[in-house]
Amino acid sequence: MSDLSVPRPEVTRLSVPPRLLLGPGPSLADPRILQAMSTPLLGHLDPQFLEIMDRTQSMLRYAFQTRNQITIPVSGTGTAAMETAVANMVEPGDTVLVCVSGYFGLRIVDMARRYGGQVEVISRPWGQVFSPEEVKTALERRPAKVVAIVHAETSTGACQPVDEIARIVHDQGGLLIVDAVTSLAGVPLFVDAWELDVCYSGAQKCLSCPPGISPITLNGRALAKLEGRQTQVTNWYLDLSSVSKYWGKERTYHHTAPISMVYAIYEALQIVLEEGLEARWRRHRTNAELLWAGLQEMGWELHVPLEYRLPSLTTVRVPPGVDEAVLRQRLLREYNIEISGGLGELKGKVLRIGLMGFSSRPENVLLLLSALKKICG
Repeated sequence: MSDLSVPRPEVTRLSVPPRLLLGPGPSLADPRILQAMSTPLLGHLDPQFLEIMDRTQSMLRYAFQTRNQITIPVSGTGTAAMETAVANMVEPGDTVLVCVSGYFGLRIVDMARRYGGQVEVISRPWGQVFSPEEVKTALERRPAKVVAIVHAETSTGACQPVDEIARIVHDQGGLLIVDAVTSLAGVPLFVDAWELDVCYSGAQKCLSCPPGISPITLNGRALAKLEGRQTQVTNWYLDLSSVSKYWGKERTYHHTAPISMVYAIYEALQIVLEEGLEARWRRHRTNAELLWAGLQEMGWELHVPLEYRLPSLTTVRVPPGVDEAVLRQRLLREYNIEISGGLGELKGKVLRIGLMGFSSRPENVLLLLSALKKICG
């Protein structure tokens, strides 16, 4: 045996500071969820684990407010759920309309093009929302098999109404994909009542899980589209025609499930059940209103009009004379508080403050406001 050629690194034990996470994600993980992740591992086909999978699906249906059979957590972060939606619904040559009013709409555009979609984009300024008439006009100009829109745009803090848009999309024969990464379990979301064909989310936002597992749900129209494809889904790992057989009655092996992450989302959904969706929505709204009032008392301007403002993610415009990067560095260094700057078109123009899941607490709001006042004078 030859001598080892790569030097041995110094042993350094993992050590992280106890940050107060008030950025756009991840949110603070509920201690119960972290404890659940330390539960002993089971095999991914163990009968007890299969029961946990079934109960997880049932709880996800409650969170999404859907009876869709295919309602599962994807093994991956929220972006994996986004790509699952696009990869399964978009075939080469499909006409696709993407409504872009922020960073994550642009990400859908990129994915849809990579999967061969003939993509058309309609745009709104970042922080605004689309009217149903805008979507209808775009579809009259060029009908689309697939339409995608972001319900809760994490880059802008705007909440997009989608129920009427879904009806417009269906009237012209299309399917609607909805990004609910920052809205599931934080703001009202009704997959069945709003007739959303595909809706996906992430665990690290309002569910207060660590990132790494992401819910998605498909209704009958979306399932028919999947089953009627002329070509295979080109992403093997995210092909729901295969993955769903592991989560379904067949229990066909597809990949080794992230056991501890399933425990995590299971416990997160238990917490949602205990609190109740309506109470949870009210809590997010109440704490957001406390934040909005405090920022406005400081003379800071909120970026999104109240009518469309997202309770789980607030964007506030950087005040004149304030260096937002320095402000965030001081919050982190002096107070252990993380918030974030803007993305894309809003880079350097706004601060993003997340009040999601376990992070959405009045004491966190008051601590942040006090710190901002001390730093900014």
